[in-house]
Amino acid sequence: MTDTRTPARRGKLSPARLGPRDVLHAGSSGLRGRPVRVALSALGIAIGIATMIAVVGASASSQAQLTRQLDRLGTNMLVATPGDSMFAGEKVKLPEDAVGTVGRIAGVEEAGATGLVDASVRRTEKIPEEENGGIQVVAATEGLLKVLRGRTADGTWLNKANGRYPAVVLGDVAARRLGVTAPGGQVWIRDRYFTVIGILAPLPLAPEIERSALLGWEAARKLLGFDGHPTSVYERSTDASVEEVRSLMAPTIDPRSPQDVKVTDPSAALQAKAATEGAFSSLMLGLGGIALLVGGVGVANTMIISVLERRHEIGLRRGLGATRGQIRVQFVTESLLLSGLGGLAGIVLGSLATGLYAYVGDLPWVVPPWSAAAGFGATLVIGTVAGLYPAVRAARLSPTLALHAP
Repeated sequence: MTDTRTPARRGKLSPARLGPRDVLHAGSSGLRGRPVRVALSALGIAIGIATMIAVVGASASSQAQLTRQLDRLGTNMLVATPGDSMFAGEKVKLPEDAVGTVGRIAGVEEAGATGLVDASVRRTEKIPEEENGGIQVVAATEGLLKVLRGRTADGTWLNKANGRYPAVVLGDVAARRLGVTAPGGQVWIRDRYFTVIGILAPLPLAPEIERSALLGWEAARKLLGFDGHPTSVYERSTDASVEEVRSLMAPTIDPRSPQDVKVTDPSAALQAKAATEGAFSSLMLGLGGIALLVGGVGVANTMIISVLERRHEIGLRRGLGATRGQIRVQFVTESLLLSGLGGLAGIVLGSLATGLYAYVGDLPWVVPPWSAAAGFGATLVIGTVAGLYPAVRAARLSPTLALHAP
């Protein structure tokens, strides 16, 4: 009896699928066999990423330092000084009671003043008068240091007791220029010696005080003929009332001629510096981008050479059943691993460079997380782009021709 059953149809064979572990193993095989070439290719990527992260990190560290200074010193201090007179040759003077009137403005918490004294300060009377080192002699009110949020690095500040006698407090720059390292020494002002009772710490918001020799208000009047008119009035107000106080200071100090009073914000310079700290960084970021592009070209070149050198391997894999898609995935993975290694190395090098910059400059070490994420993301994009053409070229190789190629 004849069997009339239809023979079973033979199913179409499908290629084996590669799991993530298999893809990583196949993609890293080329890197393991050429460690020197891999290291040199990854170096280009690493330099580009390190440059970009170091630039961003250095800028962020500087900005963090400026922000800390602003937080500590505050942005609520205003300074009133004589403006320009409407009449040529006429010198504008602030009223003697300017500190008291400013202190009565709503929102003002503290007020102090300095008054320029027509005298020079020298280490001894034997030094010529014209060689004063750029140091000015000023009278200071007792509340000035509190308004400035300053402190003495050594010694004490002016008060009701010592402010009546020939005692002087030196700004830190003035002390260095005069060669005074500690309180107890003496300096020559006009025709007599004054005893140094204190040396101030740096005052970023008042650099003019750093270059001054400060006397008590009463001592300056009695001993040096100071006329009592302040040349700078400093005030601290609540943060919410800064703008209102700014608008009221000039008419309060001089109701008749408010245009003769100039009001400034000493923290504006620090704020502007913090805002523009990263302006110059754009150039360095551009150089880092160019280095990154060159590194990407190096990766592409490495991958193309790798395809040419591994034609037998590609042909053998194709002959054993690997599909074109699997070959493409292998070489794109290899390119991604190569770029990823360079990216990780660049992040480490850039972070270390930022740390060294921060350590030398006594700054906080800040590396924005977005810069590391963006840098590593850029390496993956470059690795993908750099590996696409070599991967497509490898997938198009004929297994027969690849195995017979010399």
